[in-house]
Amino acid sequence: MSEYDDAVRRDVPRELEHALSAEVSLRARMRHMAVGLAGGCGAALISVLWATEPHPLPVRTQAAFAALIGVGLVWAAFAGWVLSRRRPLYARDRVLGARLALTVTSLTCVAGTTLAAVRGTTTEALTIALTGTVLVIAAGLLLLRAHAHRRELLRLRNSLQETLT
Repeated sequence: MSEYDDAVRRDVPRELEHALSAEVSLRARMRHMAVGLAGGCGAALISVLWATEPHPLPVRTQAAFAALIGVGLVWAAFAGWVLSRRRPLYARDRVLGARLALTVTSLTCVAGTTLAAVRGTTTEALTIALTGTVLVIAAGLLLLRAHAHRRELLRLRNSLQETLT
């Protein structure tokens, strides 16, 4: 074995250990706990609001409440899934979270722009569309970043497996 191979064997495990320790750290788990609590509490709050409103509510309002409750429950379920895993996910949670963010942001942008176009002025519709587009782009960039981070972790893992075999 060459000196280079020995250096790779020492550096790759350290690099992978450092990357994975950030993934399973208390800080990361607390972030996911906060996401789960925010989603669950948001869904519960909207459910209580919906239940205490005078009936009958307009269909649009009921649909909006149902959608918001659904979004909160999806985030809570996502956090529960991540927290129930006891091993490194190699940033799979980041990719899934970014996909959720992009999906919800895109749907909110389309719904808000459509609603503003139907019920508001042209200026309001353009403002909503522009704001939504900026948020969709930000969520898309987060998804690209999450995919890059996952690829890097998988590359490190595969490199380690190759050096050990």
